[in-house]
Amino acid sequence: MTEQITRLLSIMRTLRDPEHGCEWDRAQSFETIVPHTIEEAYEVADAVERGDVADLRGELGDLLFQVVFQSRIAEESGYFSFEDVARAMSDKLETRHPHIFGDADVAGGMREERWEALKAQERADQGAQSALDGVANALPALLRAHKLQKRAARTGFDWPNRDGPKDKLLEEIDELAAASSQHEQVEEAGDLLFAAVNLVRAYGIDSEEALRAANAKFERRFRAMEHISGAEAFTALNIDEQEALWQAVKRDEK
Repeated sequence: MTEQITRLLSIMRTLRDPEHGCEWDRAQSFETIVPHTIEEAYEVADAVERGDVADLRGELGDLLFQVVFQSRIAEESGYFSFEDVARAMSDKLETRHPHIFGDADVAGGMREERWEALKAQERADQGAQSALDGVANALPALLRAHKLQKRAARTGFDWPNRDGPKDKLLEEIDELAAASSQHEQVEEAGDLLFAAVNLVRAYGIDSEEALRAANAKFERRFRAMEHISGAEAFTALNIDEQEALWQAVKRDEK
């Protein structure tokens, strides 16, 4: 394993070599690589969702290369190296698992609380001034809403039961319907989605995972309708005929 990591780091150095490296790789920066890093992370998630283990191996390699790439750019500027990244991750894992790597004896039910407390202490040590510090702006909006709400909930700012977020969601639906300008509609639509995440979270469900599953289900059913009728013929059907097909596909799934 060490041999292959060394080989990968050597390849990266060669690609970034000022004289003999790849023109595209030499031109990249932290900022230009980030979209590729995000894309590779989603492709890993997609391979997992499809249960394609062979593809997962390749996608994990692509994601690892993104870490190596960013680390190489940092090393060239004298910031840190890939070894520093690996060391920091190892240190963090050992610190966050004192019941595994240390002498602490933490009851099973307390481990999540201790984990969150350790992360909160890390953020404080890094100068965090708000409970919301550290929730990355670049996260998908749905996932970020979920994380912001969880952070706020740890301070006690949360509904005591599911009735609160349910009523808030209904309120936001009415406010979106009453919005008169495009600006108001956009604002109320955002409030509606945020409230929906809050209600889903009250059930202990991850909104991002739930919506990904819903997307997959919709795509599967829609493609089935196109297959039954023929893709071109489907567009010629009226809405009642399309709805009948939709219901037929749902019955077949059951």
